[in-house]
Amino acid sequence: MSKILVTSALPYINGVPHLGHMVGCLLPSDIYARYMRMKGNEVLYIAGTDEHGTTSEVGALKEGMDVQAYCDMYHARHAKTYKDFNLSFDYFGRTSSEQNKEITYHIFEQLDKNGFIEERTVKQVYSIDDKMFLADRYITGTCPYCGYEKARGDQCENCTKVLEPTDLINPKSSVSGSTNLEVRETKHLFLNLPKLEQRLSEWIKTKEPFWPDVAYTIAQKWLKEGLQERCITRDLKWGFPVNKPGYEDKVFYVWFDAPIGYIGITKQWADENPETRDWKDWWLNAKDVRHVEFMGKDNVPYHSITFPATLLGTGENWTQVDYLKGMSYLTYEGGKFSKSEKRGVFAEDAIKEFPADYWRYWLMSNAPEGSDASFSFDLFAGVVNKDLNGVLGNFVSRVLKMTSSKIGDTIPAGGEMTAAENELISVLQKRVDDYLKYMDEMEFRKAMNELRAIWVEGNNYISVTEPWTVIKTDEARASAILRTCINLIRIFAILSAPVMPEVSASMLDKLGLNLKDVPSLNGFDVKKEIMSLKAGQKFVVGEMLFERISPERIEELKQKYGSAK
Repeated sequence: MSKILVTSALPYINGVPHLGHMVGCLLPSDIYARYMRMKGNEVLYIAGTDEHGTTSEVGALKEGMDVQAYCDMYHARHAKTYKDFNLSFDYFGRTSSEQNKEITYHIFEQLDKNGFIEERTVKQVYSIDDKMFLADRYITGTCPYCGYEKARGDQCENCTKVLEPTDLINPKSSVSGSTNLEVRETKHLFLNLPKLEQRLSEWIKTKEPFWPDVAYTIAQKWLKEGLQERCITRDLKWGFPVNKPGYEDKVFYVWFDAPIGYIGITKQWADENPETRDWKDWWLNAKDVRHVEFMGKDNVPYHSITFPATLLGTGENWTQVDYLKGMSYLTYEGGKFSKSEKRGVFAEDAIKEFPADYWRYWLMSNAPEGSDASFSFDLFAGVVNKDLNGVLGNFVSRVLKMTSSKIGDTIPAGGEMTAAENELISVLQKRVDDYLKYMDEMEFRKAMNELRAIWVEGNNYISVTEPWTVIKTDEARASAILRTCINLIRIFAILSAPVMPEVSASMLDKLGLNLKDVPSLNGFDVKKEIMSLKAGQKFVVGEMLFERISPERIEELKQKYGSAK
C-alpha cells in the first residue's frame, strides 16, 4: 500500500465554478483519488477555497458585504456544490485559516533567513476613481506579446506569459472600468527566483517524462525565458499581514499563501483529529508519499515554478509534487463561460438539471487533456443517450428484466462455460487491463473509451448468445448466459465506481451489494469476477439507470443557458 497525496487547484472564493473548472482540476482529482482508494492505497485528498486578495475585497464590495461574511457565504456554496457533484475530499478547508497563516509565516521566515527575500521600491498602478492600488489581476489590457485584448496584469491567459500591470497596453481597472490610473511608488518584498533557478531546473528535470506535455512544456518555457523576481506582498487589507518589521500594513500576495494552503488545509484536517493524524506525515520529512496535483494550464506556472521554488528555498524537506496533471480549457460552444452574461453552465445549476454522474461521465469522456475541448448540449445529450442510456443502462435493464420474467428474481444456476464465455473473458481482460493502465497514467479520455468498450462487450455477448432464443430449447444454457450477464453488471459497477459513484452504487444495490463487497482493482481478474455471484442470490429490476434527453429538452437548455458569442 502506498501513500497518495492528491491536491486540486484551489478555486477562488468569488462566485461558483463552471463546468470548465470542474473538468480542469476538481473532477479528475476526485476520480483519481477514488481510483487509488479502490486499489487499496492510503489516500489523502485535500482541497479548499482560495480566499485572499482583491478578488474577495471587490466581490464583497459589489455585494455590499463584509469580506469575512462574503467568504463564509461562498465557502459554504462551494462546499455544497462539490458535495452535490460527489467529490470525495478527505478535507475541504480554507486558505484564510490560522493553520495556513502559521505555515505561511514559517515558510516566509525560512526564505528570508536563507537570503531569498529582497526589498524593492516599485511602481504600482493606483486607480484614482477606485481610491486603491489595484491587484495585478484587476488591471486588464492588451498583452504586449500576443495582442490578446483581455489580458490581466498578472498573466495573459491566452499565451500564459507572466506580466506586470505596467506591461499592458491601454490598461483599465476591472473593478470600475476606469482608465483614470496612475503609477505610484510603493515598497514591497520579492522572492528572488533567479537565485533558485538552477536548483529548480535540476529538480524539474527529474520529472521528465513523467509530467504530461501541458505541464512540462509550460515549465520549460518559463525556464528558457529566464526567471524573474516575483513580488509576494500587496497593498491590501484582506490577507495575512506580513510578518516583517516595516511591512505590517501590507499582506502577502494571494499567490504566495494560496499554494501553501495545501499544507495549511492538511494541518486543519490533522488538528481536528490530533490523536490519530499528523500533517507532517504527509508534508514535512514525509516518507513514501506520492504527491499528485491537478489544475488548469493557467495555474501550471505557479505550481511548476513558483511554489516548488518557494519550498526549495526554505532548505527543508517538504513534499514536492511528483506528477502535475495540467489540463487545457473547456469552452462553452466554442466561447467562454460567463456568469455575468448568463452564458454557459455553472456547477450549482448543472446539478439541478441532471444527476451528477451524467456530468461526471461526459466531462471525463471529453476531458481537455492535450488541447481545448468544447461543451454543447447536443454533444452532451448524444453521449448520455448513446453511451449511458443506450449501452450501459439498456444492458442492465435488459438483463435483469429478462431474467426476472423468464426465470425469476434470483440469480439463476447454469452450466459450464463455453467458448463464448472464454472469448468474452479474454476480450474483457485486455480491455480491463488497458482501462486500469490509463487510469494509472491519468489518461482519462482513453480510460473512458475503454470503459465504454467494456460495456459494449457485454452487449455484444448477449447479442451473440441470444438467451431469449436459447431458453426455448435449453433453459440451463440460457440460465448460464444470464448469470454471466448479471455478473457483468457487477463488473461494470466496480469499474465505473471512480467515475460514476451513484450509478455504480445503484447497480450494486440491484444485486444486493455495495462497494464494501467488491475486490481491489489491483490485479483485477475477469475470469474470477465473472463467476463471483452465485445462484440463488436475490436481485431487483428497479428503475432505469438513465433517462434519454429529448430534442425538445436540448433546445430548452440552449435557450436557458445562452449561446457563445
